[in-house]
Amino acid sequence: MKKLVILGGGESGTGAAILGNAKGYEVFLSDSGPLHDIYRHELITNGIQFEENGHTKDKILAADEVIKSPGISDRTPLLQEIIQRRIPIISEIEFASRFTNARLIGITGSNGKTTTTLLIYHLLNSAGLKVGLAGNIGQSFARQVAQDDLDYYVLELSSFQLDNMYDFHAHIAVLLNITPDHLDRYDYSFENYKNSKFRICRNQTADDYFIYFNESQPVIESLAQLSPHSCKVPVSLENQKIDSSSTYVINDTLHFSLPGKSFFLTPEEQPLKGPHNKINTMAAVTAASLIGISADQIQTALQTFQNAPHRLEPVAQVKGVQYINDSKATNVDSVYHALGSFSAPIILILGGVDKGNDYSQIEGLVAEKVKGIIAMGKDNSKIKDFFNNTNKLYSSVDNLESAVLTAAKWGEPGDIVLLSPACASFDLFKNYEDRGDRFKAEVYNLQNINTKNA
Repeated sequence: MKKLVILGGGESGTGAAILGNAKGYEVFLSDSGPLHDIYRHELITNGIQFEENGHTKDKILAADEVIKSPGISDRTPLLQEIIQRRIPIISEIEFASRFTNARLIGITGSNGKTTTTLLIYHLLNSAGLKVGLAGNIGQSFARQVAQDDLDYYVLELSSFQLDNMYDFHAHIAVLLNITPDHLDRYDYSFENYKNSKFRICRNQTADDYFIYFNESQPVIESLAQLSPHSCKVPVSLENQKIDSSSTYVINDTLHFSLPGKSFFLTPEEQPLKGPHNKINTMAAVTAASLIGISADQIQTALQTFQNAPHRLEPVAQVKGVQYINDSKATNVDSVYHALGSFSAPIILILGGVDKGNDYSQIEGLVAEKVKGIIAMGKDNSKIKDFFNNTNKLYSSVDNLESAVLTAAKWGEPGDIVLLSPACASFDLFKNYEDRGDRFKAEVYNLQNINTKNA
């Protein structure tokens, strides 16, 4: 019996354990920290061996194959020893893909993955297809493969997941953009990071499709070097048809020129705001169309799409000031797109755990659109050094209550208060969802206070 060791006992690891157990592997799951009660109960119920709050090295090194959580770096001593012993290390996505004949739609990019993934899933699901949603979102891919018999899976894929994928085959691969992110995991080499993203199309054939954003220069450079075998479908914000199959914009209308069909979506038919969301919408609609969903079905489904929380999410209006939760913006490129989505004066809440940010990317938009910057975090020195000498209002705080109250003092009717941090959240919060939820709670509290005092 093949020995399968799983490192990490979250949703991904537990799902892999359930699938491995169902397929006859001898499964052992190990987590350096405590397991969530739900996952511990599932492992016990399924008779799966596990440990928590530490790793038993001998058991792990006895593995025939290791599935590791995407969050575990190969640089950790345990992973280095596994690598030295030449024990294969794969991702949960790679493992689950072995046990399904479903067509796989993979979405990656430095920004926009979640929105695009959710929209593709919504379009396929609304058309009545048997489709699953997995990857970085929803239930794990492995869990669904173990429990369901579906025809399609829409998978949001991070570079960390792609790094440990080898035979995975996406019928449709979507690459939205590549901007510097997570470079600490790639020896601070942007080239290494780009190569990681392009693993999404490594096993594609001429019968598959590769959808990509034509104005992302790093994508175009790598595309010329790597030349995937799949049918290439560019998405462009420019008003021209690039190839026989392509998607482009004329006067805010999205035009689709695809095999066997041509159609367009007017601005009123587009559910998402901002130029970056035009890219996301075009990529999603293109993917759905290539699956065989009609233009009429797509137009109907778009009317009912709701994006996930924490992505340019309107929270409330208080004294004429609109508060927007964009907590998912954990890098500078995301903030760039967020700032480009509004024309009103912006009070920008930035800060958190810096990931090697270069704020010069947003310098022009800040000068043009931002009236004040609130730096929020345990260490705001980098933001202060970059922005404090501008002619903008500036404040440094270490909690959300102070950030929202400061924004309220500065705000005037018609202004926008935008939480778009450009940083990870782990200095003050559990994750970006916790940061976004607490921001919303502070805004609602401010709204209640103003209602009582009205």
